[in-house]
Amino acid sequence: MTTPLFLLRCVQLGLSISELDLLTIGMVNDMFAESRNDEYKGYHEIATQADMDRW
Repeated sequence: MTTPLFLLRCVQLGLSISELDLLTIGMVNDMFAESRNDEYKGYHEIATQADMDRW
């Protein structure tokens, strides 16, 4: 990953420079990947507490 790409990801996530002091590059990458997953509409059902208890 290049520096410009990393900074672009930070802007897309809305991170400030002061917040970057608290995060690693890996954490920013994970946050970006998860933010893309939030838009995925393919999940057909969401587990309930009862589902988790049975598991």
